[in-house]
Amino acid sequence: MTETPTGPMDAKRLQDILLISPFHRWLRLRIVSQANDSLELEMPWRDEIVSNPAIGAAHGGILSALVDLTGLYAVLAAGGVAKATADLRVDFHRAATEGPLRAIGHPIKMGRTLCIADTQILSADGRLLASGRGAYVSG
Repeated sequence: MTETPTGPMDAKRLQDILLISPFHRWLRLRIVSQANDSLELEMPWRDEIVSNPAIGAAHGGILSALVDLTGLYAVLAAGGVAKATADLRVDFHRAATEGPLRAIGHPIKMGRTLCIADTQILSADGRLLASGRGAYVSG
């Protein structure tokens, strides 16, 4: 994904770009709010993301994908360029169980060759489920 750094991107354009990917459409990602220093996405719960039926917990790969995507799109929303993920770190704090997942990303560094963003994944009741940091190739 490449965007020319011409300043912050409006929510409509960002949502259109977000939905180009079939995976993003399958996740049903929706932009909840956007500012220069943050982006909030929401993903509705899907039974297909459950990896532990005994407790109804989402697969960690889904949470990791949300951390990655939210960080990348937070960079784009702030007017940065993000061509690919160079590095991703995710910490899992508690099981994600039924309910929409909210992802909040903050660009940390907007560099010529690398952009960095932090993301938190929250449950419907605001509990921290996962957090992480992504580094994105920008140059």
